[in-house]
Amino acid sequence: MKARMNKLWVAAALAAAALGGAATMVGAQGGTAAAPASPAGTAMATFAGGCFWCVEADFDKVPGVISTTSGYTGGTVANPTYEQVSSKRTGHAEVVRIVFDPSKVSYDTLLQKYWRSIDPTTKDRQFCDIGSPYRTAIYTHDAAQAAAARASLASLEKSKPFKEPIVTTLETAGPFYEAEGYHQDYYKKNPVRYNYYRLSCGRDSRLQQLWGEKG
Repeated sequence: MKARMNKLWVAAALAAAALGGAATMVGAQGGTAAAPASPAGTAMATFAGGCFWCVEADFDKVPGVISTTSGYTGGTVANPTYEQVSSKRTGHAEVVRIVFDPSKVSYDTLLQKYWRSIDPTTKDRQFCDIGSPYRTAIYTHDAAQAAAARASLASLEKSKPFKEPIVTTLETAGPFYEAEGYHQDYYKKNPVRYNYYRLSCGRDSRLQQLWGEKG
């Protein structure tokens, strides 16, 4: 919890700083609903894997991924703020929307990366972050993605290297609300704070314990 408290403190400090500049006011007012069509020749994937800072960092490293955007989905309040989502009363999950080039990376490959970037055995929690905003879920955008996600889950159920049951859910993608600007590319903007958070949260050590390798 110490690491989580540090993350909340850092986010609050950055939000306060952002309020001092008019250029960042859109993010400071909370997320904006966005369900745009993918640019021609691209596709979209949406994953909930706990802290969206970490999910962004993991998927930005995948060749064929064009962009990653942190946001919120799955809740009951329109245009939620980070503070509202963190209160665990809106029903949203922290998610990352991924735009990718299917000619360079397949959705199946993204699913494989996703599984090995999360702990699929913990409900409403990822590592040191506790509560429903940190649940794991695959939000599918069409029938083909839904079928691929089901097949991927079934395959993992047969071959999983751990004993605990998988609790990650498969859901249809709904409204996506982009997170505040200070959350986007956080690992690039604040590498020292990000690396401290990730290490102290135990994310990579748990992934290695689960999968026998780094996620």
